[in-house]
Amino acid sequence: MKVADYVLDRIRQWGVHRVYAYPGDGINGMLGGFERAKGDPEFIQPRHEEMAAFMACAHAKFTGEVGCCMATSGPGAVHLLNGLYDAKLDHQPVVAIVGQQKRISQGAHYQQEIFLEHLFADVSEFVQVCMHPAQVRHVIDRAFKTALTMRGVATVIIPEDIQEEKAQPAPPKEHGAVFSSVGWSRPRMLPDENELRVAADVLNQGRKVAILVGQGAAHAADEVVEAAEKLGAGVAKALLGREVLPDDLPFVTGPIGLLGSKASDEMMTNCDTLFMIGTSFPYSEWLPDEGTARGVEIDIDGRMIGIRYPMDAHLVGDAKETLKALLPLLEQKTDRSWREKIEENVRTWDRILADRAGQHFGGLVNPQAVAHELSPRLPDGCILTADSGSGTNWWARHLKLRKGMRASLSGTLATMGPGTPYAIAAKFAYPDRPVIAFIGDGAFQMNGMNEMITVRRYADRLGGPPLVFCVFNNQDLNQVTWEQRAMGGEPKFPGSQDIPDVPYAEYAKLLGLRGVYCDDADGVGAAWDEALAGQGPCVLEFKTDPDIPPIPPHIMYSQGKKAAKAELKDPDKVGMAVRGFRQKLVDFYEQLPGRDS
Repeated sequence: MKVADYVLDRIRQWGVHRVYAYPGDGINGMLGGFERAKGDPEFIQPRHEEMAAFMACAHAKFTGEVGCCMATSGPGAVHLLNGLYDAKLDHQPVVAIVGQQKRISQGAHYQQEIFLEHLFADVSEFVQVCMHPAQVRHVIDRAFKTALTMRGVATVIIPEDIQEEKAQPAPPKEHGAVFSSVGWSRPRMLPDENELRVAADVLNQGRKVAILVGQGAAHAADEVVEAAEKLGAGVAKALLGREVLPDDLPFVTGPIGLLGSKASDEMMTNCDTLFMIGTSFPYSEWLPDEGTARGVEIDIDGRMIGIRYPMDAHLVGDAKETLKALLPLLEQKTDRSWREKIEENVRTWDRILADRAGQHFGGLVNPQAVAHELSPRLPDGCILTADSGSGTNWWARHLKLRKGMRASLSGTLATMGPGTPYAIAAKFAYPDRPVIAFIGDGAFQMNGMNEMITVRRYADRLGGPPLVFCVFNNQDLNQVTWEQRAMGGEPKFPGSQDIPDVPYAEYAKLLGLRGVYCDDADGVGAAWDEALAGQGPCVLEFKTDPDIPPIPPHIMYSQGKKAAKAELKDPDKVGMAVRGFRQKLVDFYEQLPGRDS
């Protein structure tokens, strides 16, 4: 057995049966090992190492297991970084195995020789070079234990000649030898009992409690619902917490922040108590003003507790276990007027979304309608992914998740590019579930189109329930265009924002995949029906209106002033004015007295 064979056997013992990787001579030994491994673990080849890292991150997000990716030395290693930073910032366990030049050549400024320990030092919770065959066992084991414990990235660097050496599964019994084992268990973390009583007092005294959940509450859905019922609270969701609670619960106000809901914004503005559970939502402008609300927070990471809003109780522990301990201390609130107002605001917001989605201009498809028409058509048990861009606004606001659905995106890094590889990895992990990705044309041109070749290669594995890549074709890097206007006070600069018009659905057909095209406002629903009715991969292209503004829940004075200044010189100022006025007019109409009856 060579070291390469032993590495693959060891990661298989850790539960890894699929490695997302791209070949290169720095991992030649590992490639031979994959051939001898006979498909377990399986080598999945994307078109780029960055995509491999995104896929490993998505695997971790959707399965709860360690995701694994692999790349060659030098440029291959560099390419992994963006996807690994996505895992680091969203706290996902990923192990990266990276090749390196032979030991004899290191330090000689050799071809593709990079100081990989420094390169991966910031992105990794653990990084180690294997310099001896007997070292491999404990380095692999410690990488997995660290990734799971720290919920982050661990990197193992193996020189090419080490990969080819004879394995030493049992190190020699001598001073310096280490004997490690496969195995890890998730701890139960509970906060201090006195702090639990402080938290209960704060929550019991609150008359208007607002709950904000993130991905840390993913396994505590029942407890969050019970707490909300006792406290008469509403629940807003950070983007990474989309799947914590279904959106058909009447007190769930949906997303928060710039692309959040009016109902969430109203709740945060008017609450007297803020209860944050498993979230590190960073944008203070969308939380209560300091001093207007008391605070309680649950977070498993004591380094992050109480740094987003001044808290009165800091509960360091697992969300589910902490809530179980806290719930018996909470009193049932008899005054339900706060809850009733929250539910009224949710109904109003739903009507606003429907009205906005129904507005079409100049024959182009309103991008909001793309999401709004999909929402009632979402298949049971589907998995939803999104890229970073203006389409994320509609993904967050208009798609109403039901129980059992999954959803994720690049939350903290907010990088372009992961929507497509996330969907591919989700489909590999759950071949019997429908998967739907929302992708802007900019992100699809950046790397999504290349990954359609990956989809074609593994089409037999990605068949069954539909795998739909929904592309918003507006020939504009739209999110940044709107940010230029609202944050920079500058008009759209076509030189940086315009992108080529590409026939994405036809490109899919060229590769032998299904392609559906829609440029008709009245045909959005039918296009979704066609895409979802078929089997396997499909590129669904909508020709969408770039001038539909992603209106925030409330427009801050500074942003409104800058946007107005930018509009005076903007090449699309006429379309912007008409669309923006009519979209905002909906808010006033739907909040007229009697509209909720």
